[in-house]
Amino acid sequence: MNLRSIDLNLLVILDALLDEAHVSRAASRLGLSQPAASAALQRCRHLFQDDLLERGRGTMRLTPKAVSLRASLKSLLANVTDLVDPPNVSLADIRQTVRISMADYPALLVMGPLLEKLHDTAPGIDLVIQPWHGADAAKSALVDGATDIAISVFPDTDEDIQREELLTEHYVVATREGHPVTDNFDLESWLSFPHILVSGRGDQRSPVDAQLAKRGHSRRIGLVVPTFQMVPALLRMSDMVAMLPSRVVQASGRLHTFATPIPVNGFTLHLAWHRRRTNDAGLQHVAELLIGLLR
Repeated sequence: MNLRSIDLNLLVILDALLDEAHVSRAASRLGLSQPAASAALQRCRHLFQDDLLERGRGTMRLTPKAVSLRASLKSLLANVTDLVDPPNVSLADIRQTVRISMADYPALLVMGPLLEKLHDTAPGIDLVIQPWHGADAAKSALVDGATDIAISVFPDTDEDIQREELLTEHYVVATREGHPVTDNFDLESWLSFPHILVSGRGDQRSPVDAQLAKRGHSRRIGLVVPTFQMVPALLRMSDMVAMLPSRVVQASGRLHTFATPIPVNGFTLHLAWHRRRTNDAGLQHVAELLIGLLR
């Protein structure tokens, strides 16, 4: 293929079209008319010999070919930007939105301090905390460019993802102050009260239940909630018990804690971004602040 025949602007438009999966929204994002965006889509279809966007039920969806292009296209455009217009802007002058994907833990620990630090160092950076759909979805969003920073458990390495270890967490059992188990906490008393389980998918079992089953025990899951943030208030108004990351309890206060009566694995929390964003000064500043706050 003759590279001189390729219009770089066409790839910029294609990037927006694949992000939005909507011609009008892509046109608005780029300051183009809808006919111009539609014409660009037709040229892209000819270039890649694929429909790229096809009609679904009342919307448009990416073809498999388009999905496979997203990550490479974003990396290419990021590299061209760094080559032609390397960033050299002071933090105070940056005007940027950084999208962060993370669960309510650790969001409830860091958002206040993060906003304070950004106000002092880079007041033009805005944040979007995106809905949490799990670590796999967060990692895919980094690759696709749908998110900028992700905080989760990322046990496997990926050459396209830069990963920084933040902290290692362990679980504790939490109850309200004055709970009946306070004076005699053991496995039997722990299992005699209904448990609160945190699950973003609404699961009614966790690996802990499998461990209990191996020991010939079971527990009653009296309530399933989607976020850790909901649990402390529910504990304070009931005799339920819950197993929570230790830092969630520390941030909540007014709860009594015990060591777990059976061995429970903790987890290592990571912060990650795509390597094509390594020279993005705004993103890197937010990442550095988060690393400092969580470590």
